[in-house]
Amino acid sequence: MSADDQQRAGDRPILAVEDLAVHYGAGRRRQSVLDGVSLSVARGETVGIIGETGSGKSTFARTVLGLVRAGRGRILIDGEDVARHKPRQWQALRRRGVVQYVFQDPLRSLDPDLTIEDSLVEPLLVRGMRRPEAVERARAYLGRVRLDEDLLPRLPGELSGGQRQRVAVARALVAEPGLIILDEPVSALDSANRVGVLEILKGLRDSGVALLFISHDLGSVAGIADRIAVLYQGRFVEVGAARDVVNTPRHPYTRLLVGSAPTLRSAAAARARREELRALLRT
Repeated sequence: MSADDQQRAGDRPILAVEDLAVHYGAGRRRQSVLDGVSLSVARGETVGIIGETGSGKSTFARTVLGLVRAGRGRILIDGEDVARHKPRQWQALRRRGVVQYVFQDPLRSLDPDLTIEDSLVEPLLVRGMRRPEAVERARAYLGRVRLDEDLLPRLPGELSGGQRQRVAVARALVAEPGLIILDEPVSALDSANRVGVLEILKGLRDSGVALLFISHDLGSVAGIADRIAVLYQGRFVEVGAARDVVNTPRHPYTRLLVGSAPTLRSAAAARARREELRALLRT
């Protein structure tokens, strides 16, 4: 790659979604889920997508990953438009490890019959890495998520929920991707494990990997995101620096989310503000 090519690659975002529309069904049963949404994620940036259940958050993630077909728009991953990719093209992209996905429930992404070691080295072996090198890298990334090597011979069912989610993050990291999409990664965890996983994700900001953190909980995202995009009824109603979105929200729906976040406001103030803003949204 020439110096000019390297410069252009460095300037372009790792993810650029342009005028994306997604619908389910046809005719009278047609339902629009995403309606002309656009969003970019720079290399090394952490972007949070916030919205209530049914707002289209998971559909956005699944469409970016090729699991849902776009009705309109472009999806550029590392400069490659994947919106119309066929299964074989997606398979090649996934093998390259450019983008990784962490589920809400790690049992969905970890094979219950594979040891933690096998789960971590599998994506590396598929790419042609020799097993001793793959195991060495797996150990290194297990340490980055604050887990001990003693867990390597265990099965996922022998770990706690918080440990499994950390393994899922390590499995995403081990491929050294440009982008990791995390879909509600802490919502199924108890308070202590949630804080632990969030601290690990916050620590990844300096590693060069970009994170797209999808959640219904503004409090979880606010402390680690560089920017926040607020999704409401299939559209982004507000996108801005995390500090601005939390402290000076512009859209009524964003103000509702801020007012409802128990970690950002007192419970009494949150309830009062929530009722006020719900009334505003109904007008």
